[in-house]
Order: sequence, then C-alpha cells, then structure tokens
Amino acid sequence: MDIDEFESARPRLIAVATRMLGSRADAEDAVQEAWLRADRADDGGTVDNPAAWLTTVVSRICLDRLRARRDTAPLDGVDRPDPAPGPDEHAQLAESVGAAMGAVLDDLAPAERVAFVLHDVFAVPFDDVAAVLGKTPAATRQLASRARRRVSGVPRPDAARADAVRAFLAASRDGDFTALVDLLDPDAVFRTHTDGAPSTVLTGAPAIAEAFLFKAKTALVALVDGLLGYTVRLPGATDYLLLGDVTFTAEGRIAGLDVTLRTEEVAGSEVVPL
Repeated sequence: MDIDEFESARPRLIAVATRMLGSRADAEDAVQEAWLRADRADDGGTVDNPAAWLTTVVSRICLDRLRARRDTAPLDGVDRPDPAPGPDEHAQLAESVGAAMGAVLDDLAPAERVAFVLHDVFAVPFDDVAAVLGKTPAATRQLASRARRRVSGVPRPDAARADAVRAFLAASRDGDFTALVDLLDPDAVFRTHTDGAPSTVLTGAPAIAEAFLFKAKTALVALVDGLLGYTVRLPGATDYLLLGDVTFTAEGRIAGLDVTLRTEEVAGSEVVPL
C-alpha cells in the first residue's frame, strides 16, 4: 500500500480509533500499528479500497485492545432489535457518543462498542462490521442495537469538567501559577505529539503549570473527536491546529493533557465548540 493512500485515510482512522478507545494517544498507536501491518503485508499488490481496508484493520486492532482491557464474554442472548434509526436519530446518537465517550462506551462490551461506533457513527454497512467482528450481520445488528439503547439516554459532558477546562485555560492566559496547580492532580501528565509522533512528556502539577504560564491565548473548550478538550488555531497558519484532550481524576482534577499539533489532518478532526 502506498504511503500517500495511508496518509489520506489517517484522519478518518484516527477518528474511528479515538471513539473506540477513548484516547487520542491510544488511537495514534492503533493507527500506527495498522500501518506497520499494512507495510509488512504488502506483497506489491493493490487494494481496491484502501480506506475501507485500513478501517477494517484499525477496527480489529481496537477490538483486540478493548478485549485486553476487560475480560468480557460475548453476549450471545437474543434481544429484540430496535427499529433502525433514521438520519436525524443517527445524528443525535453520534452527538451523544461524542458527548459521553468516556462515561458510557467504557461500559459496553468490546463487540458492542465496535459495532455501534462503526455503524451508527461512521455509517459502515453491517456486512462490513460483521466481517470485522467475525459474526453474522444479524448478530452484529443486535450488538449495535444493545449499544444504541444504552447510548441514546446519555447526558452531555459533565458541566463541571468543561468549566474546569475553561478555568485552566483562563489561568494559563493570566499566568496564574497557583490556580493552575490547584486544578491539576499532583501526579498529572502532559504529553505533546506532532502529527502522531510523541515529542514531550512532563509529569507533576508544578512542571505542567510552569509550561502553561501565559499560554492558551486563543484556546477554546471543545469536543475534539468526541473527547473533552480544547483547540488552538495558530496565528498566521490556518492549516495548523493544536488539539488538546483533557482527562480527569474521580475527584475532578485534571489528570492528563494530550496536546497534538495537526497539520494535514486538521480537516479530518471533528471539533465541536462547547
């Protein structure tokens, strides 16, 4: 497979993997693994639909990783399927997936999560999803149906967490070191990535607070590929965007900041301002 074909598909692959795994850093790893597999398997032939083929590979990698996270047995019971959702319902469900990625999808069985994300969010046909899961299309419909019922009633992101991100960005702009430290968990971790390549890691609230002093001048709170975070448009470079994912401790302090500088991938990132 040509590297250009892979780079063209990368934005969608990262979006798929982010929704499945709930972490941009994990998604980047999964997509990189997909490329390594494609490169090793390349025998000089061509793939009719590289984007679809890579989506299948990434989805299987994500499924394996989800199963490794939790020892969840397949749900083989027969449920009565829900009626197929219409376009408006699809849009509402996709929005709720982005809003509650961390809270609800983590509670789904791996196969349910993959079926729902691929079909309801990315409109992958059930026949193709079934091939990823190694199940029949009918069984795959049931998996997506179960996930759909659970996701449809999920609330928007915790307002307190969105407010904490706003407070962090405000403290960064104002150079308020004390406020930044108070918002961070003492063992917080800050990572930066450039187009998928890790470059910097800082640990501990004081070091991270120091790094953020008088920054975030144009940052806005947003859902970035379904995850609570923020965006920064770099002055004078409209094709560059900083995407920041923020995770929290159970007590509501900021536990992790993953910041990615995206260039060619900007158009493939779903950013929803909050």
